[in-house]
Amino acid sequence: MRHRKAGNRLGRTSSHRKAMLRNMVTSLIEHERIVTTTPKAKEVRKLADKMITLAKRGDLHARRQALSVMRDKDVVAKLFDQLGSEYRDRNGGYTRIIQTGQRLGDAATMAVIELVNYGEKAAAAPEEDN
Repeated sequence: MRHRKAGNRLGRTSSHRKAMLRNMVTSLIEHERIVTTTPKAKEVRKLADKMITLAKRGDLHARRQALSVMRDKDVVAKLFDQLGSEYRDRNGGYTRIIQTGQRLGDAATMAVIELVNYGEKAAAAPEEDN
């Protein structure tokens, strides 16, 4: 029985799952948008929201907690310097999952997970160039 055991195991061992989620959260923070399967996106969303909440706190202990999950110092610096201030006034819901259909090879449901401000930045970028 799996009573009170939250989270999807994704068909992996705990160490593989932990490493995969760390890598995916790091990529999400770095690129602000990734394409993956829907169950993985739902698991990444939990961890990404926790990382942005740490960035909003902004103290040294929060930075060290984020570094224990995401091992890339440049990505953690981006998280705390840029994204923490962007989401300062937002109370949760920092990511968006958009269903994109099924993968051709195995018909897995695919999704795009992105940070909520991703579209606003992309739309504002061409206007600044003119």
